[in-house]
Amino acid sequence: MLGDGEEAVLEITEIVRTWKAEGRPGGRDEVLTRLAETGGVYIPRFYDVEYLPDGRIQRVVPNRDRVPYRVFKRTTMDLDAWPYPKQPLVPLAESVHERMSVEIFRGCTRGCRFCQAGMITRPVRERSIEGIGAMVQKGLEATGFEEVGLLSLSSADHSEIAEITKGLADRYEGTNTGLSLPSTRVDAFNIDLANELSRNGRRSGLTFAPEGGSERMRRVINKMVSEEDLIRTVSAAFSNGWRQVKLYFMCGLPTEEDEDVLQIAEMAKNVIRAGRQASGRNDVRCTISIGGFVPKPHTPFQWAAQCDPDTVDDRLRKLREAVNSDRSLGRNIGMRYHDGKPSLIEGLLSRGDRRIGKVIEAVWRDGGRFDGWSEHFSYDRWTAKAAEALEPLGVDLAWFTTREREELEVLPWDHLDSGLDKEWLWADWQDALDEREQDDCRWTPCFDCGVCPAMGTDIEVGPTGRKLLPISPVGVGSPVKNPALSQ
Repeated sequence: MLGDGEEAVLEITEIVRTWKAEGRPGGRDEVLTRLAETGGVYIPRFYDVEYLPDGRIQRVVPNRDRVPYRVFKRTTMDLDAWPYPKQPLVPLAESVHERMSVEIFRGCTRGCRFCQAGMITRPVRERSIEGIGAMVQKGLEATGFEEVGLLSLSSADHSEIAEITKGLADRYEGTNTGLSLPSTRVDAFNIDLANELSRNGRRSGLTFAPEGGSERMRRVINKMVSEEDLIRTVSAAFSNGWRQVKLYFMCGLPTEEDEDVLQIAEMAKNVIRAGRQASGRNDVRCTISIGGFVPKPHTPFQWAAQCDPDTVDDRLRKLREAVNSDRSLGRNIGMRYHDGKPSLIEGLLSRGDRRIGKVIEAVWRDGGRFDGWSEHFSYDRWTAKAAEALEPLGVDLAWFTTREREELEVLPWDHLDSGLDKEWLWADWQDALDEREQDDCRWTPCFDCGVCPAMGTDIEVGPTGRKLLPISPVGVGSPVKNPALSQ
């Protein structure tokens, strides 16, 4: 099922219920056909793929009459109108994200060209401030968690985020309940917001994602954050008591050169300099975390050639040398990164078609398990099995990963409609190559990406002007917990 599930899952349930009540006519094949007829459920075996002699796809067509040529994503517009888990499962052991998660809005219009989630979840739909307050209250009562994560692709972009954080901080003041925004952009962050988030909880480090080391690279990926914005923000944070900042970047982005990556080291050093000056202390820290870039379907970079592992590893080695070149600053900079080989296999899985199924099965039969963990990952096994499975088909690992696609090539996911116009995505890919930025269409005129007319939807921009009302008082110093869970 493509897209949002709240409404669609009920329709799927009703189709299955009706089929069973009728005595299961036509067996499994019939119920799958009925699901496919809705236009929002993709049944891969109902589609045949025809290939050109060079390995490219010629076309993808349904192989039965009642199946549509394209499958469309579902979009739930009123998030408040649909149920959410009021009693989420609480693990007996401490989990990595030991907190209650509340989705405050869905969708993003920032237009970061590498971000599949931001592209395919358009348009933006906000939960109301009252709905968020009710989710937090009932969730805390049911779970006993002491931290609430306000989640979305860019949480600080909620049009009423200041009112939400202040209202929740007021409501739970004096308790052990803390708030966090796991996803925050530099240009949407301010110290007032950070102070509200840390008022009742611990003051942890701040995390930002410039993604590209140089200004040029950030124009290519449409991450409209300047180094001046970052330095201004971290300076304010360090002067207000924060001591550490984490910055996320990617290596291997389209058009990237060595110098673009080396700029990450200079940015980190400038953060340390600014932090020392703002705080008057030498113990401030900056951690840079670098991941390998993997092109994703339904993004402007779906046509891009992925960077080869040797180039990625060489740039990361040079970056580490640049960080350590000045020990007076480098000792305060931590560096975490992944080598380029796992990213190449991720790229194979990201843009591969059904032919890659043979590779996955062969790796599994050869003992591949838990390959997301570095101690279990075997690059040699993946490359060997890819060669065995793909060479008889006239393609190989590089064909799926480091090859740049042409405009009119039929892509394996073209029949799965996320609402984005393919011509618009290609135009944005050309803008990326020309280093041209695109504004956030939430606050500017429409750029005709295709989502709103295709989905029959519109962007929610807020704000509503409503406030989060107080609830019955919570005892000072006591956590908000379900008494039954505390015994």
